[in-house]
Amino acid sequence: MGIVELKQVVKDYPLGKTTVHALRDINLEIKKGEFTAVAGPSGSGKTTLLNLVGCVDVATHGSVVVAGQDTGTLSQKKLTNLRLHNLGFIFQSFNLIPVLNVFDNVEFPLLLKKDMTKGERRKRVLDLVDKVGLTEQLVQRPGELSGGQRQRVAIARALVTEPAIVLADEPTANLDSGTGETILSLMRTLNEQQQTTFIFSTHDHNVMNHARRLVKLVDGRIHEDGSTGITSVLEEA
Repeated sequence: MGIVELKQVVKDYPLGKTTVHALRDINLEIKKGEFTAVAGPSGSGKTTLLNLVGCVDVATHGSVVVAGQDTGTLSQKKLTNLRLHNLGFIFQSFNLIPVLNVFDNVEFPLLLKKDMTKGERRKRVLDLVDKVGLTEQLVQRPGELSGGQRQRVAIARALVTEPAIVLADEPTANLDSGTGETILSLMRTLNEQQQTTFIFSTHDHNVMNHARRLVKLVDGRIHEDGSTGITSVLEEA
């Protein structure tokens, strides 16, 4: 059984007198530790798919199972708990809090977890900030950082709760190609060191070139799904 399973998933959106068929009969299983890119042109349904896995939207038909839980049967409280304890999110717009420094932005999701002491939170944050190479920027605010540095903060924030799954929506869209390459290599390394499952939505060929599995969507349907043959970044090193 995969850590994510979509079975005969359909997602429709009403638009005036018409209906937009965003996803059509999607069957997809993603196993723990995979590094998967969901690719396709604008309007192909890739962001909708991520939203369903991320429990921020619900399927019109079919089932979406995340970390063993059928999201269509959960209350809002249980969906919130599923997101908090199992999912991390990386957005193309970073979504950092401007008035908070690097440490506080990364720590923020941990404040929602009541089972950690202040010392435990600090240790977890400092460890991740070090892994993404931003220890020297610890007290700087987002406005004082480059785009690549802000995305590194977003990655650390997504990983700080030790989620089983990280969802990244166009994570390189606002970065130059060199910075995007660095960010992708960092995420692949973290994926392999911690066995965190990464799922990207993208139309960036550079992201596709880093993925070890590529799922291509066309008009809301899976057009292709298979291994890319990419080797481990740790083996490459």
